[in-house]
Amino acid sequence: MTDIALKYGSISVPCHVPGAQLLQMKPLAPPRSATELVGEALKNPIGTLPLSGIIKPGEEVVIVTSDITRYSASEIYLPLLVDELNRCGIPDANISIVIALGIHRRQTAAEHRRILGSLYRRIAVYDHDCDDPTQLVDLGMTDGGIPVQINRRVMAADRVIVTGTIGYHYFAGFGGGRKGLVPGVAGRQTCMASHFAVFNPPEVGGKHPSAVTGVLNDNPVHRNLLQAAQRVEPDFLLNTVLGPNKDIVAVFCGDLEQAHLAGCELVRSLYSVPLAAAADLAVISCGGEPKDINFIQAQKALDYGCRAVKEGGMIIFLAACRDGFGYPTFFDWFRYQDLDEFEAALRTNYQINGQTAHAVLARARRFRILLISEFSKEQTAAMGMEKAVDLQTALAQVRPILPSDFSTVIIPDGGTILPVIVPTAA
Repeated sequence: MTDIALKYGSISVPCHVPGAQLLQMKPLAPPRSATELVGEALKNPIGTLPLSGIIKPGEEVVIVTSDITRYSASEIYLPLLVDELNRCGIPDANISIVIALGIHRRQTAAEHRRILGSLYRRIAVYDHDCDDPTQLVDLGMTDGGIPVQINRRVMAADRVIVTGTIGYHYFAGFGGGRKGLVPGVAGRQTCMASHFAVFNPPEVGGKHPSAVTGVLNDNPVHRNLLQAAQRVEPDFLLNTVLGPNKDIVAVFCGDLEQAHLAGCELVRSLYSVPLAAAADLAVISCGGEPKDINFIQAQKALDYGCRAVKEGGMIIFLAACRDGFGYPTFFDWFRYQDLDEFEAALRTNYQINGQTAHAVLARARRFRILLISEFSKEQTAAMGMEKAVDLQTALAQVRPILPSDFSTVIIPDGGTILPVIVPTAA
């Protein structure tokens, strides 16, 4: 194969491994303009009327959108969505945008500007706070026993529009859709309770087999998220599907569940990449910022990419993580180095970032991972990995360890691609 540039934070680094197989998105036909894609989806929603048939002039509308860690092309679609609301008789003063932070940190003014694009300082924007009880409304319990608390501003609106992007998610199956509301604008208790279903009952132990990437059927986390989000009774969904260069390749509008499912099917068709056999070595880039802005985001690429590697195989993982771990207590969980003790601690005091840390350590026990990042050697080791200075050094380190006929895969956009082993017929 020829040299390929792998994204690392805001830069790219060259990579060349003779004989390596490149795992990337299937080629697409030349895309139509983002304006055309958004406009067509707004006019032809799935499972609902268009906005003109839902919204009445003068109503108060809240648009929920993703934070800076989940790029969705919001700076493109939000202005088009607001234009459509204006045509429906909703003035700017009646529109507000709530950033779906979940349990993430507040956004800076510069980040608000990047999210809103030309709407910045034109449309009011608010950060959700999962820990402020004055911002939350109690909506009772779902049939599955999840307590639902949702942002008060969202619930006070006459109409709620949920936006975001659809991609793979490492235990909810897919992102987008219901996740814009839960955990996006939910209270901390709702976030934790809905995600705890990643674990089997205590008498069984371990993680639920369906709480994995790309699976919605029988996925208890997805079921909890959807049931909780439906308590909000949102009026409309707008979700994008993005290409490897973060361009909009499709837009899905309409019913919270139906439009989301349609988008998930497209993601599966575009980003599931068949592989005849697992490789000895994988070189994985998250795809650059924001997919490697912090380790909680970056580790998703590791979760997906390790599916392409033999048990006990080698992984070189590029994840800059300029924003650190992504949550103040994430690294603290690595005080547990025994996975059984770790799981027991989570069952006693479940935290989403703790469950993510557990998943990271579990993968580090299955593979030998060399991490190229801004973390120290000690921090990297606590996560079960080895620090590498740069890609060339890492490649030089692993070559003597690998078999003489080792196989390699290179995944340039690991935060998006899902390798699927499909053995060839004998």
